[in-house]
Amino acid sequence: MSDSVPVAGSPAQTRPRLPPGSTPPEEVLRHLRARRDKDAQWHKGRTFSLVYHAGDAHTELLQEAYRLYFAENALNPMAFPSLRQMENEVVAMTAGLLGGDDAVAGTMTSGGSESLLMAVKTYRDKARAERPEVVQPEMVLPVSAHPALLKAAHYLGVRPVLCPVGEDFRVDPAAVEQALTERTICIVGSAPSYPQGVVDPIERLGELALARGIGLHVDACLGGFLLPFLPKLGHAVPRWDFRVPGVTSISADLHKYGFAAKGASTILYRSEALRRHQFFAHTEWPGGLFASTTMLGTRPGGAIAAAWAALTALGEEGYLRLAAGIMQTTAALQEGIGRIADLRILGRPVMSVFAFTAERTNLMAVADAMELRGWHIDRQLNPSAIHLMLTPAHAGIVAPYLHDLKECTEYVAAHPEIAAQGSAAMYGMLAQIPDGGMVRELILQHVDGLYR
Repeated sequence: MSDSVPVAGSPAQTRPRLPPGSTPPEEVLRHLRARRDKDAQWHKGRTFSLVYHAGDAHTELLQEAYRLYFAENALNPMAFPSLRQMENEVVAMTAGLLGGDDAVAGTMTSGGSESLLMAVKTYRDKARAERPEVVQPEMVLPVSAHPALLKAAHYLGVRPVLCPVGEDFRVDPAAVEQALTERTICIVGSAPSYPQGVVDPIERLGELALARGIGLHVDACLGGFLLPFLPKLGHAVPRWDFRVPGVTSISADLHKYGFAAKGASTILYRSEALRRHQFFAHTEWPGGLFASTTMLGTRPGGAIAAAWAALTALGEEGYLRLAAGIMQTTAALQEGIGRIADLRILGRPVMSVFAFTAERTNLMAVADAMELRGWHIDRQLNPSAIHLMLTPAHAGIVAPYLHDLKECTEYVAAHPEIAAQGSAAMYGMLAQIPDGGMVRELILQHVDGLYR
């Protein structure tokens, strides 16, 4: 394998092809390490999403647990009973953490998107079985809900009905109530929402769901393994889990604040009867009887083993310790951001996920300036904001981040002309295009280019 690997999409080079000969393993690994060096430096706390790192020793445990089950496939639970047992135990531990009783049932999935897709599929199929007159099912959700829910609705033929949020960025219950119709199959709330880190009024949504006899799904993919520990540390958290009457399902990602290996989430239901609508079975295939609990067929055993290892190794003591450190970092960053002129935190975030905006300064230009200093910045629109999601890896970056943020904010405020440069110009253009379809096409063209 040569150093001059052809780059896809380059006009001067052809697409890469399968090498005609074998490549020594050490050479393959050398190339992998070289490519990895160009990625975002998450290990140094320079990113604020995508990776949840609880320390090198914990990561080594996950890697070893994953390796032990590297080849195993949870497609057939009878072939690998140890995987079935671990999945059941992960679901049970998660249910207990989220206020569920022994009747709560669920499965593991590959991530939050699959968990949300399974929830929407479950409520759709339940309606098909019990309310055949509903030919165009609808689900009611906040505009702040994760786009994976809209993707699930798109895939499954469910019409999403989006409701506005209030000044506190929580969904407006009155708008939700007004949006409910005879076609509604479920309501969705977030705990917390990704954009501003606030918890929707789940108790009020639960009352609406009970009154209508429909499901309420709580998307806790982000907060499911952090929110339960915060009250024990003295933080106020609104009620949001299975202790709330009306909540019928919850999704919670293990590979986020559960600090498991990638490819691990949970979807939980208040009863096995509701979970049954998630399953698929086919009895007339020449290849034999077929049943599947989730969207995936092949299910990596390593992800299940690593999730079980994470929960077992950390336990309540470990998660409380991590949560305490994360919230200390969160408080320090929020306080420091609040001291920088023109910056303010959006809403009242309940955990370690939040965004800040500016009244006059162009934050997209600030983000560009921060990235020139080695930070990987997550940008938001409507309103324009910079987003942070904090983990133990960020404990040591509070001072340098605040130093750079202050300098970059002051520089952009003194030089507003730079808003016409870099990605700030692109975001500014997108924010002013009134046609959402045009913006969507521009985004898809950009994604096409990335994978060309």
